[in-house]
Amino acid sequence: MTVDGGGPATLLVVDDSRTKRYLLVSWLTRAGYTVLEAENGAEALARVDTDRIDLVVLDVRLPDLSGYEVCERIKEAHPAIPVIHVSAHAVDVADRAQGLTRGADAYLAEPIEPEELIATTRAVLRYYQARQRAELLAERLLGLADTTVAVHAAATFARLLEVAAEGAAQIFKSPAAVIAETFDGDCLAGICAGPGAEAAIVPWVVDDTGVPTGATVKVEAPANWGLLAWPADDTVTVAAARLREDRAPLYVVVPTATQTARTPVLVQLAQAVAAAVEAQRSFDEEHRIAVTLQRSLLPRSLPTVAGLDLAVRYEPASAQTEVGGDFYELVMLDGHLLLAIGDVAGHSLHAATVMAELRHAVRAYAVEGHQPGEILHRVNELMRTLLPNELATLCVLLLHPPTGRVRLASAGHLPPLLQQNGKIEFVQHSAPLLGVRAPRPADLEFVLPAGATLVFYTDGLIERRDATIDEGLAALAAVAATVDDDLDEFCARLLVELAPSKIQDDVAVVALRRR
Repeated sequence: MTVDGGGPATLLVVDDSRTKRYLLVSWLTRAGYTVLEAENGAEALARVDTDRIDLVVLDVRLPDLSGYEVCERIKEAHPAIPVIHVSAHAVDVADRAQGLTRGADAYLAEPIEPEELIATTRAVLRYYQARQRAELLAERLLGLADTTVAVHAAATFARLLEVAAEGAAQIFKSPAAVIAETFDGDCLAGICAGPGAEAAIVPWVVDDTGVPTGATVKVEAPANWGLLAWPADDTVTVAAARLREDRAPLYVVVPTATQTARTPVLVQLAQAVAAAVEAQRSFDEEHRIAVTLQRSLLPRSLPTVAGLDLAVRYEPASAQTEVGGDFYELVMLDGHLLLAIGDVAGHSLHAATVMAELRHAVRAYAVEGHQPGEILHRVNELMRTLLPNELATLCVLLLHPPTGRVRLASAGHLPPLLQQNGKIEFVQHSAPLLGVRAPRPADLEFVLPAGATLVFYTDGLIERRDATIDEGLAALAAVAATVDDDLDEFCARLLVELAPSKIQDDVAVVALRRR
């Protein structure tokens, strides 16, 4: 009888009688087993610790240790090794019960017939091999579940491949590689040398010709996948999962010796990782479209206005985060500077498209000659009619550069910061956000003094999960207490000192200084 590895099972016969040991070894050898010998308990325990033993045939009475004690110690150290007791002396019911109770899997009383010994050996091995296969499958399925959760939680495409490779190495206790193509068409491989090792990302090109949709498994030469030092004298098994005909397949590569019949866990792993890759590709595609849309709708250049300095900074959310609906506008209309800044609720391509509609509406109503409060009123009616489920904040300002006269209206947007001679003031104009039917206050009117700077911004600049809005505003006030001569440098400094290194939300900053 062979074991799952493919070779004959290795048995250990333990008996202090040379004659009886010779008979047992002869019978088992003729049955096709590889048989080792030990003549006492100490030698048997040393054997099972050093040799790969699939089953122990153990005499109950040994010169140094009781066979019962030897069995207990074997089971304690190697619970997966079955033990068959044989005895010519301890043959009554109590002896058999004690042997089975203390860990033996079968108990044969002498005289033993060869057929009985062989049949019992085969039955016990068959049970243990089935149990080992079930335990291995259960362990691998648990690893598969953990890896599936981890790859879907990965923040980036590269990290997804690293997690998948580490998961495959842990599941199969071997080197592993996971190869996939990014949304941009770059083929990358996550490689892991073994369980517990950290994965790395390397470029790798695969010929996808002829790979069908669905899941396929092939055994190939290791040289075809020279990503890792694969085990010697073994091939590699490659599972390919292709969810769509227009997408490149995903590959999971592991040593063939790790696989069982029909490779169920490997196939499921490839399909699970492929689903996560497809989701990441779709997210990357939507993020790219949204960022492109945002940038195409923002002003391509700033107006040149006598007596004013203008600067802006716009940073979209990082590639790991959905884009938002932040926008700004700067344009001269009939001798007045129109400045608008807003933020559509939500983060998605949809939010970016709503942002585009609001920006165009603001421009259209401003061109008609409406004042800031009326612009907000009309935009609000537009939203409630055509976009009834949307919410947004918006601040609109009209400035007459020669005189510095300002009319300002806000719809739930964060208050602009006014800096003059080192003093900081937030220009408060409390009003309901867009998308809500509620009374709105009159426009705020004031004169912007020469040398003063107004800073408009969206919440991505100051909001943090671990801080309140008031704390964010205080941090902004501290940084803006000094305004650089170059407003571009000033805006850049605001982002450096206030925005996180990995921007989780769009950030728009507009600075205006009257000379």
